[in-house]
Amino acid sequence: MIARTVGGLVVRIDETLCVGFGDCVAAAPGAFVLNGDGTVEFTATIATGREELLAACRACPVDALSVVDAAGDLLVP
Repeated sequence: MIARTVGGLVVRIDETLCVGFGDCVAAAPGAFVLNGDGTVEFTATIATGREELLAACRACPVDALSVVDAAGDLLVP
């Protein structure tokens, strides 16, 4: 599992669940890219707003992306 903190949100990618649909990349290309293996990873510098980031994580059809807020509450999925 890979995690990054973005604007008080902890965004996690579970590479074992990702199958490369790319819905998250389409929704937030400033945050996610598909790597050479066809799975999602973070861009070098995340350049997206909070709502766009949350929408992109919600777009994942296999729940490979999760988001936890600063209080530890699960926002996505």
